[in-house]
Amino acid sequence: MSQNLPYSYKKTNDIGELISRYADKIDPGETTDDFVTVAGRLMLSRPQGKIFFGNLEDWTGSIQVFAQQPNLDHFEDLIRFSLGDWIGVQGNIMRTKRGELSIKMSSVTPLAYTKHGFGDKFKGITDTDLRYRQREVDLWANDSPKKVFLARSKIVAHIRNYLQNLGFVEVETPILNLIAGGAAAKPFITHHNALDTDFYLRIAPELYLKRLVVGGFEKVFEIGRVFRNEGLSTRHNPEFTLLELYQAYVDYKDLMILCENLIAELAQMLNGTTVVTSNDKQIDLKPPFLRRTMEELIFESIGEKVNVHEDIDHLRNVAKKYGVIFDESWKQGKLMLEIYEKTTESNLDGPIFVLDYPKEVSPLARTHRDDDLLVERFECIIGGKELCNAFSELNDPEDQRHRMELQALQKAHGDQEAMEVDFDYIRALEYGLPPTGGLGIGIDRLVMLLTGTAAIRDVILFPTLKPISLESKIEGEEID
Repeated sequence: MSQNLPYSYKKTNDIGELISRYADKIDPGETTDDFVTVAGRLMLSRPQGKIFFGNLEDWTGSIQVFAQQPNLDHFEDLIRFSLGDWIGVQGNIMRTKRGELSIKMSSVTPLAYTKHGFGDKFKGITDTDLRYRQREVDLWANDSPKKVFLARSKIVAHIRNYLQNLGFVEVETPILNLIAGGAAAKPFITHHNALDTDFYLRIAPELYLKRLVVGGFEKVFEIGRVFRNEGLSTRHNPEFTLLELYQAYVDYKDLMILCENLIAELAQMLNGTTVVTSNDKQIDLKPPFLRRTMEELIFESIGEKVNVHEDIDHLRNVAKKYGVIFDESWKQGKLMLEIYEKTTESNLDGPIFVLDYPKEVSPLARTHRDDDLLVERFECIIGGKELCNAFSELNDPEDQRHRMELQALQKAHGDQEAMEVDFDYIRALEYGLPPTGGLGIGIDRLVMLLTGTAAIRDVILFPTLKPISLESKIEGEEID
């Protein structure tokens, strides 16, 4: 076959469009006068003497193509095509006597050749590592990945539309940050040659977004990549997609309503129901979600009284009892959080808003109006996994400076996830941040929930993987 391949190819239709249009319009054995031009990969080839049957697949669907030797120039070229070759086809829409919608080819044009196979035609590609490293092959060889990523696209588009209809404005904030702020996480570090300065890849856009609220943008959101230098698991990837939104004049109670309504609408839009399956359990996302404090949930889980006002020795004994490894420098708030995460969180099917976190572990959230040792913060837990995090935002610059200084002190003592003092942000607060609520939702985990996907790597097109050259050195290292 000639290697003089075309630079372009004009299609008249996508395959999915043809399948929909002719679903009930052609009788078995009928050939129409409707002439179409389509293109895609040849994913099945069945030459039978002077007759050729094949399956042509594009990103919208698959259709049978059919040819007879006297009616097609260069019929012999069909026999030479490999599975996976890109071809363009022209011909008439027809339905075979067996009732299969087909294109009776009058011409075929090679568009690109493949030099590699696409796996078993029935099983696809079963090698998980190969699927993640060569997603371009996985998308053709297996049906489910394409469906998941098309669903992801719909989810993100619907989130944008939903928020914009509520008056939110989408913005973009820096990915290169001089200070790693906005969340507790170990950052990635890079170097800017022209400035001869180290920068951090952002771990959250929070502080910039709240500066925009100070600037008069009363409703803002951003959907973008964030980077955290952490391990790999079924729920964690070092780079992931985060939605963060901030709204003036609301608190965390208002954001619970926005959050549950958004999640329920996304489920209904995607699946036609608010019921999803997680960990083999059916969960109804219909609002309102359950609302419980962290203290209440811990007591229900283990029957122990755990809160920020308890004696420190009591909390240490509870931690030891349930296998929580802790540092002697931790105070009641940190111990309470660790006990909750060890004993309670993974058992919450939800959907549930876990309320009122210790101030010690929430340096950007506003002090609770009823308890000075707590903050107005919630996390939404569904299927034992944290899906989102939200605050009534701290807007007192002096309190914020004090909390950041405590974080910086922890960082100086070896806590790589602690924050630094962001003087630009504190100065912004000094210009006045109105009462504000902020919400962050992990898009990848949201897609996992709505598509019934168990591992985060299956909802990220190109997840972070160990370099092949290092695999032999760390063989046996467990990645859960």
